[in-house]
Amino acid sequence: MSVETAAQVTDEQASEGVRHLAEAAKVASRALRSATTATKNQALHTLADALVAETEQILTANAVDVERESAAGMSPGLVDRLRLTGERIEAIADALRELAALPDPVGEVVRGQTLPNGLTVRQVRVPMGVVGMIYEARPNVTVDAAGLALKSGNAVLLRGGSAAASSNETIVAVLGDALEQVGLPRELIQSVDAYGRAGARALMRARGLVDVLIPRGGAGLIQTVVTESQVPVIETGVGNCHLYVDATADVGQAVAILLNAKTQRVGVCNAVETLLVHADAAETFLPAAMSALSQAGVHVHGDEIALGHAGPTAQVSPATEEDWAREYLSMDLAVRVVPGLDEALEHIRTWSSGHTEAILSNDVGAVQRFTSELDSAALLVNASTRFTDGGQLGLGAEIGISTQKLHARGPMGLAELTTTTWIVQGEGHVRP
Repeated sequence: MSVETAAQVTDEQASEGVRHLAEAAKVASRALRSATTATKNQALHTLADALVAETEQILTANAVDVERESAAGMSPGLVDRLRLTGERIEAIADALRELAALPDPVGEVVRGQTLPNGLTVRQVRVPMGVVGMIYEARPNVTVDAAGLALKSGNAVLLRGGSAAASSNETIVAVLGDALEQVGLPRELIQSVDAYGRAGARALMRARGLVDVLIPRGGAGLIQTVVTESQVPVIETGVGNCHLYVDATADVGQAVAILLNAKTQRVGVCNAVETLLVHADAAETFLPAAMSALSQAGVHVHGDEIALGHAGPTAQVSPATEEDWAREYLSMDLAVRVVPGLDEALEHIRTWSSGHTEAILSNDVGAVQRFTSELDSAALLVNASTRFTDGGQLGLGAEIGISTQKLHARGPMGLAELTTTTWIVQGEGHVRP
């Protein structure tokens, strides 16, 4: 598939094409709905093996995407998110194998009882049916979404964006072949990328055929899906994540956590974007932190106190209100010194996207206030924000991190891709 061809598709062509794909997905999902856990686990292992076996083919396709987007001026952080390597493909395959080892949520009894009138009542987890995904420049999400959908009993329709078009086309084909090897329909994993942006619009309008739509990407993409979709949406959020260094934090530990949270992978939503430092920790923590950030190549957008601790070769600039609001997804960090915990909490409430906040402190009272007074999807204590991740939190791969409060919040794994059915069993009961 070429990006140029996809761009020429009309809304009418896309609507018809996506409808056919969604109808096929709906039929395929019925075959998976009653599949045993053993069958689904076998399929996940087969998908993982197929990805590894076709590594060279996938890397060749990915190189086309990386070269095109680099030439078009994509930021280094986003190019890194787009790029696949043999090691990353192995890790993606391992995530599928880890999913196979996790409990199957389908059929789990959420609650149940026998009523005084003798009726037996059970609320049971069941698949959603057809899950739609719209995301940007992340071919690993193609596999994560496919694996999570498969284990939770769902078919999946993917819109991975033009930036990863070649990568996703190849990966979906590899996964489809693997499904057929185990006797499952390849229509369980399909892409609408051939229809370009018009395909994304058609996916958003496929109410009745697509059961839930999950956007994953930048603020613009997410807001477009939330405001325009006629299909129910689980909203994932941008990651304007905060790290607060309290007066009692261990300086060496805090510097190590800061570097991990900011620099391990800058183009991801759980990378820290704003550092807040208690004024009583500034004299001991900031010299070490600013030096470490400078050596790592981080550009600091700081207030006057923070910049006063910058070395002569550090990359710095005065922070503005726009900096407090930004999800950089780059080697940039906003830094502010605050008088105390109250001001840190108020800053986070004002500027946070509700994704992840972390406190580094040995003060039990400060930790208690931080975790009870803030309202974000994840709150971490003396740990890097990079742990807000389905794989890291024992969910296997994740389909996204929800910052909304309905249905799912935080990393979304297998259980979050199910809904429930009430099964009520009687013995000739009639309602009086």
